Amino acid sequence: MYETIRLEKQGRIGHVVLNRPNSMNAMNGLMMKELADCFESLHHEKSLHVVKIYGEGRAFSAGGDIKEMMNPDNPMDIDLVMKDISRLAKALYTLPQVTIAIIHGASAGLGFSMALACDHVIAEENSKLAMNFIGIGLVPDGGGHFFMKERVGVPKAKEIIWAGQTLKAHDALAKGLIEEVTAEGRGMEHAGAYADEVLASPVLSKLATKNILHTLKLHELDQVLEMEAASQSAMRRTKDHLEGIQAFVEKRKPEFSGQ
Repeated sequence: MYETIRLEKQGRIGHVVLNRPNSMNAMNGLMMKELADCFESLHHEKSLHVVKIYGEGRAFSAGGDIKEMMNPDNPMDIDLVMKDISRLAKALYTLPQVTIAIIHGASAGLGFSMALACDHVIAEENSKLAMNFIGIGLVPDGGGHFFMKERVGVPKAKEIIWAGQTLKAHDALAKGLIEEVTAEGRGMEHAGAYADEVLASPVLSKLATKNILHTLKLHELDQVLEMEAASQSAMRRTKDHLEGIQAFVEKRKPEFSGQ
């Protein structure tokens, strides 16, 4: 059904697997669309009570696909892509299941925004987590501003977004960005234990609480997604973005000019 992801169902648990392992699950336009479609479809899966989200291969997700951004033969339609990213974020945030992000390797950019949107985030201890849009002259998308603010508040959210630093799992835990750190290779095991705990609880009560708290925030999320889309489109046209992308490809430090 999908080319870049897998959706599997086992009893009351759904699995959404990012499946571009040769690209460290970097999100191209198709993956963004397929994730949005998949999350929207899960709103109709009333028999599922837990959804696990994780990446195939060496990483959760390296973020947006830089190669696709730079492809001169098939330039990325940023406005179309931002619509799919906004659909993805809103559908994930409002899922009528308990969502678990299981991070190993890298979780960067949009991949990190998506993880932060989940109810419970587990990261293996050597994971690298980064809200690193600023490194290429962009702003967080996928609701990154909203989910970061929800977890750590406005001052800390600005600090983390502006720094664009790569965090180890224990640093992310200390900052309140994630819920759990595990040893390497133990993320799926801990996610299984947490899922079992959820399924053994009055899960409909938990989901009702999630619905109440998230519904209260939906208008704000809609506003953030709209502003992110407009800002990202504007940032894509700046000289700083072009310099950031070029420096990334050439593996050098960018020289930004504020233009």
